[in-house]
Amino acid sequence: MENIAAQLKRGISRQFSTGSLRRTLSRQFTRQSSLDPRRNNMRFSFGRQSSLDPIRRSPGDGDALAVPENLDFTMQLLFMACRGDAGGVEDLLNHGIDVNSIDLDGRTALHIAACEGNVDVVKLLLSRRANIDARDRWGSTAAADAKYYGNVEVYNILKARGAKVPKIRKTPMTVANPREVPEYELNPLELQVRKADGISKGTYQVAKWNGTKVSVKILDKDSYSDPESINAFKHELTLLEKVRHPNVVQFVGAVTQNIPMMIVSEYHSKGDLGSYLQKKGRLSPSKALRFALDIARGMNYLHECKPDPIIHCDLKPKNILLDSGGQLKVAGFGLIRLSKISPDKAKIVQPRTHIDLANYYAAPEIYNEEIFDRSVDSHSFGVIIYEMMEGVQPFHPKTAEETTRMMCLEGKRPAFKSKSRSYPPEMKELIEECWAPESVARPTFSEIIVRLDRIVANCSKQGWWKDTFKLPWK
Repeated sequence: MENIAAQLKRGISRQFSTGSLRRTLSRQFTRQSSLDPRRNNMRFSFGRQSSLDPIRRSPGDGDALAVPENLDFTMQLLFMACRGDAGGVEDLLNHGIDVNSIDLDGRTALHIAACEGNVDVVKLLLSRRANIDARDRWGSTAAADAKYYGNVEVYNILKARGAKVPKIRKTPMTVANPREVPEYELNPLELQVRKADGISKGTYQVAKWNGTKVSVKILDKDSYSDPESINAFKHELTLLEKVRHPNVVQFVGAVTQNIPMMIVSEYHSKGDLGSYLQKKGRLSPSKALRFALDIARGMNYLHECKPDPIIHCDLKPKNILLDSGGQLKVAGFGLIRLSKISPDKAKIVQPRTHIDLANYYAAPEIYNEEIFDRSVDSHSFGVIIYEMMEGVQPFHPKTAEETTRMMCLEGKRPAFKSKSRSYPPEMKELIEECWAPESVARPTFSEIIVRLDRIVANCSKQGWWKDTFKLPWK
């Protein structure tokens, strides 16, 4: 049987025999370069793997030559490097294939050749300016791979060129078997982190991931020896990983196998609702209704998650983000760990650590460290809608601490000062039910959505707010 590598080499030569195919290839690579480089490539499944993931992925030696028919150019390059076919590698590079092309695990041809000990291929790749210190998904370099597999000549060549063997620091979430690395795991070298800008400074930082702005939460360096901090990180990650909804902040991925550990989510340059309200003051009734529906839909999704509802416990404007299209997304859930009392009841773990005595959005049950249910979020929602409609915090100009005590200990509620004609009476009724002292009197978010939709329909039918009330968002 003719060698597979020779077949591939001859086939590639035929591919580049005409100018039109060469131009097609050029266009394809130009188009792909603007996308996530991992999106168009599969995992490399031939030969040895990374020193940090040494398990062969091939089913067996007999299957190692079973090359998929639709092998893309990056995979062809990796295959040639694996087989030690320096001529095939050179042909590909001469026809415009990027020497630093990567597969889904961030592996380059230099990684592969170093694993296999293919000296000629390594020399060729280095002469074509291969990135000598490129790291794969697990943080391994070509030099580390060569050293692990005992390829002394390759290792010495790389070391002579100044290659570094990274020191690997284990995290509290490092897996014993590399096959258990989570699918959400990101290569930290793909993240370009800069100082916080616009959102929750001190907690999140803005970064670029493959050219896209993202929000990154970095675990503090003092937290790795603190079991409680690690458990909180894992808890937040578990919740974020499983949620998907247009009105809930989108989880991108995480770094758990390298230090520092990070949680990465979508970034919104418009900031949070709290900053928006400070700038705008009282919102128009139509915008307040639209925002209320966005929040209610996101919260209803969290509350209906199976098998267990996600109770936010800290729903407030600072934890609601505004995207570039003007849509709200609920964030900040999963930061407070709960102890489950029953399928519908819970209590905060370490309440003295998590309860903010100046958080006037909190329900009385949380403030008083009592057992609670999902209705605590309905209470917070009512206060948020009041603030959007009135343009000021409850009991303004009292301090946040005074307001919280009045609402949670004394059972007082603020008066509606806006003129009654500025908003439909059903809105006032809904707010009052949401912040009712008794949890059983508060509506669920599924009920809230129905009522808000009804208010929108009635206002449209009755001509409320004349031309200012429009429904392109419904």
